[in-house]
Order: sequence, then C-alpha cells, then structure tokens
Amino acid sequence: MRVSPVFIAFMYLLMGLAFIYIALRSADETVWNLTTIIFTIVAALDFGVAIRMLARYFSHKK
Repeated sequence: MRVSPVFIAFMYLLMGLAFIYIALRSADETVWNLTTIIFTIVAALDFGVAIRMLARYFSHKK
C-alpha cells in the first residue's frame, strides 16, 4: 500500500506550520537568536518539500 504524495505534502505543510509556531514561541526579545533562525530554516525547507511534492503530483497527474 503506497502513501499518496498529497498526504505527504500535507504532513510537511503541518510540520512547517509547527516549526513556525515553535520559532515564534522561542523568540524572547528579538527574532535574531539562533534557535528562532534554525526553526525558521527547517520550516522553510518543509514548505519547499511540500510545494515540490504537490508540483510533482500535479505534473504526473496530467
């Protein structure tokens, strides 16, 4: 049984949102601390993977 690429993309989008939430919660006085930057980078990578998965799904569907 295979997992749908749309489901995987949705999971990556949820992880990206979770990392953005954690980054916002970890920002004390400024957003320019190391933990906030790391969480934001991981969230950006998650969003990138999700967009790539959706693009691949829709291109193969045609």
